[in-house]
Amino acid sequence: MPSLRHSYTVTVAEEPAALPADKSDLRRKGPALSRSVLVSTFMGLIINHAKQKRSPQGLVGLKNLGNTCFMNSILQCLSNTAELRDYCLASVHHNDLNNNCRTETALTDEFVKLTQGLWTSVNNDIISPSDLRNQIQKYAPKFAGCNQQDAQEFLRFLLDGLHNEVNRAMLHPTASNQDFDHLLDDEKGRRMWSLYLERENSRVVDLFVGQLRSSLTCTVCGFRSTMFDPFWDLSIPIAQKSAGEVTLKDCLRVLTKEDVLDGVERPTCNRCKARRKCTKRFSIQKFPQVLVLHLKRFSDSNIRASKLSTYVKFPLKELDLREFASESSERAVYNLYAVSNHWGNTLGGHYTAYCKNPVLGEWYNYNDARVSPMSSSQVRSSNAYILFYELATSAHSKSQTC
Repeated sequence: MPSLRHSYTVTVAEEPAALPADKSDLRRKGPALSRSVLVSTFMGLIINHAKQKRSPQGLVGLKNLGNTCFMNSILQCLSNTAELRDYCLASVHHNDLNNNCRTETALTDEFVKLTQGLWTSVNNDIISPSDLRNQIQKYAPKFAGCNQQDAQEFLRFLLDGLHNEVNRAMLHPTASNQDFDHLLDDEKGRRMWSLYLERENSRVVDLFVGQLRSSLTCTVCGFRSTMFDPFWDLSIPIAQKSAGEVTLKDCLRVLTKEDVLDGVERPTCNRCKARRKCTKRFSIQKFPQVLVLHLKRFSDSNIRASKLSTYVKFPLKELDLREFASESSERAVYNLYAVSNHWGNTLGGHYTAYCKNPVLGEWYNYNDARVSPMSSSQVRSSNAYILFYELATSAHSKSQTC
């Protein structure tokens, strides 16, 4: 997989809330009604119609084009991402495209077209995502053909492609973390975030990107260096326990626990000017509006591929992540709204999606062309692969013990 400049997956062995969109940048002179009024009015019509008639808005299946269940699963999860859906339904992405004088917008146009189809359909006819598939194959040729693919990898490429086409940034400044080493950590983090937005700024970034802090401490002189990196998702290892159930927070604790770097892994201390035994720790500096958590069920071993089918208990509501925040980071409470599931093993499998319809507030099972209601008690399973959480709107949410 090529290196995506703004995709950041964290693993235990590797070294390394999104800001809301600037509303003033989004407004355009001319129309009497603001964009927010138009979106609210349009969505109000959809919500009222759906609730009264139980019409299929957002409940439309996708045709499997030949081992494309991985794509269908992710597309349904993104379709049920409320603010991304609103962005597509209002067709306001063209304002961002025009600002940057971009003409190659085929991927975004097809994604918007597909999302609009899922939410404005007047019947239960399935939709073929073939046009979008053609565009994603042009952007990422690895998805050409009918081979089985990884859903998380597809999600990364898709979001990367959409972001590139609606990137509002006009500047491309260059600066490294060393430019801000004289600053306190919080100020350094803010500067690095502002610098990132100067070159990567889109509605996709507004929703999905957070900031991770990595601290490296020398055990000899005590010097601590801090790095700040954007992340679009977090790949978290599945905790191993000899007894008792494994929870999502157990997995996050593995990700953020302090690790010792010694032996061949010893980094160079900037103060000692020599390779020293150090400790390393990750924490979340800025929480994104949409938090994507990827459970690492598949091994990275080149000898024998395997899949972990461990049942991981995760909360559907009020996931409080203050334990994993940097000292001065804001409190973040999340609610689950979508899950991409993988059924099977490394030799073959099938992807489905469980999504909470943002209009009806009910859970549905998306299995390619089939969409069926389901109970919230069925959402948790050992097949859960990618979890989609949205930041809770209430500032007084109670924490979820997990």
